[in-house]
Amino acid sequence: MNPEKWVFNLLLPFLFFKFCTSIDTLTPAQSIKDGNVLVSSGETFALGFFSPGNSSRRYVGIWYNKIPEQTVIWVANRDSGINGTSGVLSLNRDGNLVIYDNTRNRIVWQTNVSAVSYSARLLDSGNLVLFQGDSGSGGVVWQNFDYPTNNLLPNMKLGLDRRTGLERFLTSWKSRDDPGTGEYSLRFEPNELPQWILFKGSTRIWRIPASAWLKPPKIAKAEIMASSFFYGTQVINNRDEVYTSYTLGNASNRSTVFVDELGSLKLVTWVGRWVEFFSVPRDQCAAYGRCGAYGYCDFNIGQDFECTCLPGYEPRSAEEWYMRDASSGCIKKPEELSMCGNGEGFVKVANAQIPDTSRARLLMSLSMHECKDECLRNCSCLAYASEAEGGERANCITWYENLMDVKRYMRRFPDGGLDLYVRVDAVELAQSMKSRRLKKKTVAIVVTSVVLTSVLFIILVCWLVMKKRRRGIDIQDSTNEENVELPIFDMVTLAGATNNFSDTNKIGQGGFGSVYKRHLSTGKDIAVKRLSRDSKQGLKEFKNEVILIAKLQHRNLVRLVGCCILGEERMLVYEYMPNGSLDSFIFDITQSKLLTWSRRLDIIIGIARGILYLHQDSRLRVIHRDLKASNVLLDSEMNPKISDFGLARAFGGDQSSAETKRVVGTYGYMAPEYAIDGLFSTKSDIFSFGVIVLEIMSGKRNRKFHHADHDLNLLGHAWKLWIDEKAFELIDPVMGGSFSMSKALRCIQIGLLCVQKCPKDRPTMASVVLMLVSDTVALSMPKQPGFYIERSSEETHELPLAQSCPSINEVTMTQIEAR
Repeated sequence: MNPEKWVFNLLLPFLFFKFCTSIDTLTPAQSIKDGNVLVSSGETFALGFFSPGNSSRRYVGIWYNKIPEQTVIWVANRDSGINGTSGVLSLNRDGNLVIYDNTRNRIVWQTNVSAVSYSARLLDSGNLVLFQGDSGSGGVVWQNFDYPTNNLLPNMKLGLDRRTGLERFLTSWKSRDDPGTGEYSLRFEPNELPQWILFKGSTRIWRIPASAWLKPPKIAKAEIMASSFFYGTQVINNRDEVYTSYTLGNASNRSTVFVDELGSLKLVTWVGRWVEFFSVPRDQCAAYGRCGAYGYCDFNIGQDFECTCLPGYEPRSAEEWYMRDASSGCIKKPEELSMCGNGEGFVKVANAQIPDTSRARLLMSLSMHECKDECLRNCSCLAYASEAEGGERANCITWYENLMDVKRYMRRFPDGGLDLYVRVDAVELAQSMKSRRLKKKTVAIVVTSVVLTSVLFIILVCWLVMKKRRRGIDIQDSTNEENVELPIFDMVTLAGATNNFSDTNKIGQGGFGSVYKRHLSTGKDIAVKRLSRDSKQGLKEFKNEVILIAKLQHRNLVRLVGCCILGEERMLVYEYMPNGSLDSFIFDITQSKLLTWSRRLDIIIGIARGILYLHQDSRLRVIHRDLKASNVLLDSEMNPKISDFGLARAFGGDQSSAETKRVVGTYGYMAPEYAIDGLFSTKSDIFSFGVIVLEIMSGKRNRKFHHADHDLNLLGHAWKLWIDEKAFELIDPVMGGSFSMSKALRCIQIGLLCVQKCPKDRPTMASVVLMLVSDTVALSMPKQPGFYIERSSEETHELPLAQSCPSINEVTMTQIEAR
């Protein structure tokens, strides 16, 4: 036989065996050298040597395998890096995982197990497991989930194993270049009522009790993530162990909780880039013990200082409290009566994050009344809280020492906490009851006064309406310009349907007045725009809007249903848009997640078609002059409709531009030639449209845009990214749904073409629509946008009205320009 062929046949089985060996398992016969990696079976995680940041030292770590931005979630030899690439990871004869530095001939890290192991396997959960016996038949003898570094992955435990004394907790890196053990740590404190504690060294800097995560709906779940990512948190507390863990609703999502080197606890999710959904401490009230012992932190009180003392307590140092320093906390007020069997009671602090539970007592299966009696009969009990509602029985928590770190949840999380009942003496209790009775009496007086006033108002309105009808009110006469067939609503009907224009019926507030929702007897909803008597919009703007919008009919323009004129009262009645204005979606961190790529594109195209109708296809050529995100409304199917035509101008014949000394509109959306020289045309509307496009794509406001590296507005930032070929960084990171990056960049390019400084460079709206709906239309390269200027640092922040030209809420403004 041919010797070469004989050798090949001999080696063939071995070559085949090598090819079939799993790449997720390390056996005693194998080792991982610097440059090689171990990859989990589903290719989710990889293990190997790496260098963090700008460091040249080598560490063994685990990172997400398919994410281009290397994200390390665990480090083995975090406090003993290796100089050079001589490191090797292997299983030694004792069955321990060992990292060996060949250059210095020393072991830099190893596991500490006594049972002889067989293999180490990297699982798709990110857990590196050391098995005893063939194929893991002898069970797990070591796993890196028991020794986390700075990341808490889904299904990883954080807490204490009471059987072995093993405590699992997170510790930050020293810096981005050094994964060594940092000074910040997150621990799950194993008390009767466990709680999360974020430490700096031994100092507590943030805390949240476990009960706040278990009784839905709670602040933790609402703030951590949208439900499409986050599934649930569980807390286990028994005689063997106490721990917490979390799971994800979709196993394909890539999310992690980690403690960064600056002392923040964050939860991030990969959506093409790492997006932060949760970060603490986030405000002053989140800081542990912000108001000291027996203090109470509440951002909702509407005062300059967020700290108050709990009922029955007063500042320990009035001088420090006046200087807004609450670190010394509060002390008990001088007691007039003993609080032990002398008529004492409890005053409720509603919707509170309960005090530190380190030394609190937990009593199970008590009703609210039994919980109160349990605290009342013990003279040392300072406060209690119960999870029971109605007549049910649930956990009862009682406190006997310092009431530390009490705070109130924000109004947007009304179910975020528990009612805390603080023990007070009989005198304080009587004063509290008297205050409550006085408050109820005041409310009753106010309600009665409002009812009587409303009745008198309705009677007066009825009289005025009848009087006005006799005079024959007609919108055709009031305008004296054009005949407009439009239904006239009477004041009584509109006032009654909106509960006398009550704030409970208000759905919006604009620069020219308030908008109220009304339900007609026909089952149809309408929106009533009541012009403010103090607004800048007068009779001219009112008549202008009635005439224009009554003659305009398009699926992307809001439809005017009718109007009402009575004395100085002027109202416009529109079709009701249930989803409100576009700005309430794109600039809100929660609502913006509902705007997928396809939905944003549909909105952009819908706005463009509405403007095209105004500029070209309507009977009148209309320049809107106040196009902005808040003037685009969304119907029940998220179709955009342009509204607010009070400032619009209609042209006839071939006229397409005009000049004015009265510059009106909204700063941030006005074209340069209009804001500076009073020249407006269809191209000034196109500039405003371009701003809206860039705001939709980025989720940021043009005027209030702020970037750490420069003081440019959104247009300037977009232009800078474009010329640096980094336009993709402008895309809103929360934009959901799969999309083509090239199409998204095409939208950004169209937006930049629309905001070019020179009007003649901007495309027509017909061209814009064609560019949006057809990918085959070639786009020209944009030139520098208008208002591409560097602002001072003061201009990037909100200023008082007296110091800033535009209003801080971007309402429509009017300015007289000297010419």
